[in-house]
Amino acid sequence: MAPARKTFLTGLAVFVIGLALWLFGLDVEIVVFTPSKIGVVMMVLGAIEAAYGLYRIVRDERA
Repeated sequence: MAPARKTFLTGLAVFVIGLALWLFGLDVEIVVFTPSKIGVVMMVLGAIEAAYGLYRIVRDERA
């Protein structure tokens, strides 16, 4: 699999895991962090990584 597609799929996976943490971790509180806040951070990072992977896919197809 091409590196650009791996980056895109990894970003989507991180986004989905972050979404699950955000949806199902609202009522849970751990001493140091809350899963819902970690989920939001993971969703943002996953979306950025997926967008970068998509950019690389489009750029590689044009070349």
